Formats: sequence, C-alpha cells, structure tokens
Amino acid sequence: MKIGNIEIKGTAALAPMAGVADKAMREICVKYGAAFSMGELTSAKGVSLGDKKSARLLSPDKNGKPFASQLFGSEPEVMARAAVTALSLGPDFIDINMGCPAPKVAGNGGGSALMRDIDNAAKIVEAVVKAVDIPVTVKMRTGWDKDSINAPTLAKLCEAAGASAITVHGRTRMQMYAPGIDYETIKEVKEAVSIPVIANGDVSDGKSAKEMLDITNCDFLMVGRAAMGNPFVFEEIDAYLNGAAYIPPTLNERLRVMKEQIKLMLEYKDPRTAILESRKHTAWYMRGLKSAAALRRMCGEINSFEDIERICEKALEDNKDLC
Repeated sequence: MKIGNIEIKGTAALAPMAGVADKAMREICVKYGAAFSMGELTSAKGVSLGDKKSARLLSPDKNGKPFASQLFGSEPEVMARAAVTALSLGPDFIDINMGCPAPKVAGNGGGSALMRDIDNAAKIVEAVVKAVDIPVTVKMRTGWDKDSINAPTLAKLCEAAGASAITVHGRTRMQMYAPGIDYETIKEVKEAVSIPVIANGDVSDGKSAKEMLDITNCDFLMVGRAAMGNPFVFEEIDAYLNGAAYIPPTLNERLRVMKEQIKLMLEYKDPRTAILESRKHTAWYMRGLKSAAALRRMCGEINSFEDIERICEKALEDNKDLC
C-alpha cells in the first residue's frame, strides 16, 4: 500500500490511542511488526498557542518506519498552522482525526464531531493539504450515530479535498467502543473512493484480520486495544495472512518485552509519571495468566521498577508451564 508516495510494508499499523500508545509503546509495536506509527492525538489549537506538551506529542519516532503526526481541531486555519508546525518536526504524513469520541475533543467541535459538519471537515482537509507538502490522511468513524451513517460521503469529500488515505473505525461516535463492528459501511467507503482505505475495529488476531480484509476489501488494517500488552499481535497477523506458522512468545519473552517498554517510558518521561503509567501497561501484559487478578492488584500498587520485578517473579512462579 502507498500513502501518497510513501510505501507502507506489512499488513497492520498501531492505532493512535491517547494516553496509551505513547512513544515507548509505539517503538515496541514497530519492533514486533507494526507497519507504521502514529503520534497521540494532539490539539491544533494547543500547537498554535505554543503549548510545549502538544509539540512533544508531534515529535516523530526514530524507528525507521513511517510516522504520522495526528491533529484534531475544528478550524481550518488553525489546523493548517498546526500542520506547518508538525511538518517542521519531520513526520512522513499528517493525520486529521475525525473519529475521537471523547467529550473533551468532540465537545469542542473536533474529532468525531466533524462527522456532523462534513462541509467544515472537507475545508479542514483542503486547508491542511494546501499547507504542507507531505501526504494528509483522515481517520473517521462510520457516523455520529446509527441514524447518521455518513462515512462514505465524508470519505468522498476528503478525497476530493486532497486526502491520500482514509481510516475508518467501524463504530459510530455514540457507540463509543461497544461491541459490534459495521463492516458494511467500511466496505462502502472502500467502494466510494480510489485512495487506500484502512479498516479499524476489533482486529485482534490473524483470524479477525482476515475476516476484516475479506468482508470489506480494505487495503490495510489498524490495530488498537488488542496491542495493549500484546505487541506481538502484529507478527501474529502477518504470519496468519501469509500462511506461515506463528509461535507465540514464552512468558519469559513476554515479560522481557514488557520491562523493555517500561524502561523506554522511564527514558522518555518524568520518572514518577512513567511509573504511575506503567501500572496499566503492566496489568495488560498479565492478561490470560494464572493468578491474573492477584497480579493486576499488584500492578495497581506499582511505585518503583523493583515492584515490577516482583510482579514478574510471581507471574513466572504461578505460570511455570508458559515459561
């Protein structure tokens, strides 16, 4: 698949997840097969006002794979200025978020709220495309609610405004992350445009990846929550789709990678912030293990890297058969 003139190798990318898919997680997921990485959701208004945190979120990953800076906002001129700032940091492409359902984003007219104002959404794409000389992509949902499914229409407007690819999360904004993926609307988006379409939503393993590709005929996949505590999912998907054998990591390997990710968090963030945020990441790595409930309780009390080492010791002791 190509996004503009950028060759994307592989099958699936890591979805941008605010507060989750930080630089450390992105680097680990790329190491284990994610085809490209995308920065956390960043406020265009914050960037325009010179907010330092916003600028840090736009900084590209240095992992040898394509990187996208992701912006949200509701004003074409502000989005264009923020895109120019992002461009100066060296991303490979810029993604415009029209899918985030969070009230603090959608409530201010950004994210999925743009699906209720598709004319303005198209103006934003046009303004950003004119402002930068790299590809611009759009991430959207199927619609605002079940009575206003308009992703195919919005996708066509975005393509006409110059977008190089479209990602569709197969849920409405009102659905949030509730069960049930609308494969048909993703398929309709694919049929409506000539640019690549990336499908997102409940892709969690090789089987679900193939199902998404077969039903929607999409060009590529994006994996979100399934990668939390499981960066190996990208290797699994690639193996399944290529008809190759996949050998899951041993528990020793799983815990080694977990500690590698947390060490990167400690490198990139304030140590106290990194340790507190490591609680949720460590808990995700414990899923499916014996004594998982007890291990997760321990994760909720992490205050040092030594606490993480103790959790690993207990996980190995209680799951000798997985080592």
